[in-house]
Amino acid sequence: MIDVTRQIDAVGRRVGRRTLEAGEVRAVTLAQRHDVPVEDVWGACTDPARIPRWFLPVEGELRTGGRYQLQGNAGGTIEHCDPPKSFFATWEYGGDTSWIELRLIPEGEGRTRLELDHLFPLDDEKWADFGPGAVGVGWDMTFAGLFLHLSTGRPNDPEAFMAWAASAEGRRFVTASSEGWYAASVASGEDEPRARARADRTTAAYTGEAG
Repeated sequence: MIDVTRQIDAVGRRVGRRTLEAGEVRAVTLAQRHDVPVEDVWGACTDPARIPRWFLPVEGELRTGGRYQLQGNAGGTIEHCDPPKSFFATWEYGGDTSWIELRLIPEGEGRTRLELDHLFPLDDEKWADFGPGAVGVGWDMTFAGLFLHLSTGRPNDPEAFMAWAASAEGRRFVTASSEGWYAASVASGEDEPRARARADRTTAAYTGEAG
């Protein structure tokens, strides 16, 4: 279903910090190029009829000031939207609030670079335990689903995708993603033993091998 090595290598991963109105925050950034025009990527990421074809069903008003809710996942408020370039929204899940920003950059005819920031308060508890992989691995899986949809032009089969995620190949993907976030964490200046321990906990949590 997904070429694990190719997809892992296709995604750029970066860990850093940004300053928002709320103050300084941690930033987990992913980037991937797609061989489709900006308008197609924008539609895949913002059209409520199309988002479920590669991600999750979504409800709400997908406009500036509107509220959204992903089925069984996060919801929030769309704070800024500049079609087809970017949007910024809160990401509210499990009683915690963080933020996401999506940016689309045209790269020649029919090619688009997609960048996503997931932003966290400096005192985020999950970060203390798992580091950037806490959300980075999940976003890597999401990016894989989006690439599959954009490259084929067809809706993903949710049951087939979930079966793949639970397979040996899916676990290999998760492990490689976690290692990628370990490397990004160290590159950001994180202490290597601390980053290693966090990455190992992340891998174990996602593969069901904790303890």
